[in-house]
Amino acid sequence: MNRTLARYRQTAFGQFVVRHQKYAPVLFFIGGFIFDTLTLGRIDRTYDTVVLCSHMIFLSLTLYLYNLVDDGKWRDTFIDRFSEYFPLAIQFFFGGLSSAFVIYFFRSVSMSKTMAFFILLVLLLFANEFLKKKISNKYLQFSVYFFINFTFFAFMIPMLIKEMNTFIFIISGFISFASTLALITFIYTSSPSTRLEISLKKLISLILVLYVSINVFYYFSLIPPVPLAMETGLVAHDVQKNDNEYSVTYEKEDWYIFWRSHQINFHREADEPVYVFTSIFAPTDLNKSVFHRWKWYNPETNNWEVTEDIGFEVTGGRGRGFRGYTYKNNVREGQWKVHVITEEELLIGVVDFVIKNTSESLQKGLIEKSF
Repeated sequence: MNRTLARYRQTAFGQFVVRHQKYAPVLFFIGGFIFDTLTLGRIDRTYDTVVLCSHMIFLSLTLYLYNLVDDGKWRDTFIDRFSEYFPLAIQFFFGGLSSAFVIYFFRSVSMSKTMAFFILLVLLLFANEFLKKKISNKYLQFSVYFFINFTFFAFMIPMLIKEMNTFIFIISGFISFASTLALITFIYTSSPSTRLEISLKKLISLILVLYVSINVFYYFSLIPPVPLAMETGLVAHDVQKNDNEYSVTYEKEDWYIFWRSHQINFHREADEPVYVFTSIFAPTDLNKSVFHRWKWYNPETNNWEVTEDIGFEVTGGRGRGFRGYTYKNNVREGQWKVHVITEEELLIGVVDFVIKNTSESLQKGLIEKSF
């Protein structure tokens, strides 16, 4: 193996890599994120499930191997030859899992209070590129591991049992907490060097703080209700269902407003109903009640007032999401937003618009699209 590595370093490509090795982590980071973006799509797809589960298993195994290196546990074994690469492997699995979760959460998050948890994931993703020199810090290791582990089970358990609610989220968190403590305890009892380096009480307290913090995020609806994700959200002038297609007529936004498909200003003729159309992704065989909560901003009180909750059942399995719509006839001018929520009032997405009454017929600027 050493001769093979020596010959590799003498090649033109090998010499190029050696000269630019300081850029390798950044290039691997960018390449890995692009690879995940192109290959990961649906959390219920077999490929995605296998990738996430294998990353989680190998991360746990590598953490165990790495933390026993200093005890001479692997001396004179083939594992010892690769021990210097364990920190890079841990960083790779941290990065792979966090980038995957960023991709999945990006589909679920809206420009609302759920953005806070998404930003935490993005910060973790980029921070991973600076963890190489800090990865030997066991408090940091297991804190990041627990956060990723919690997120992993929050996705996987609802998908596998085809059900999601507050109780399932609590169970997911408990399994994550218990499995993390089991790994920590196993390493702690097997490694004298680990017992010298850390306080088990301090580490468990740190993990407990993270566990409570994530549950607080969930209680205040700061975490998107994954694996549900709003694929499309439009305010429309008309919605018609023909066979298995929905024909939606709406005012298209300018091309440079890439984060929203419809015009923020809804020009409403007299007595015209206002429709809100959404498509919501859910894993195969997962059924869930969702609601469109219509809210109007009262300029006199400076408060958002709930005018109506209109619900329907989402059935998972369709790649582009389960389609549904609600509408209202008696609406006032002004700012409106429709919160797309679960029965636990977890926020899936938001459709914002401003109603402006007009006497002119709107033909120009309207488009009709099938979903």
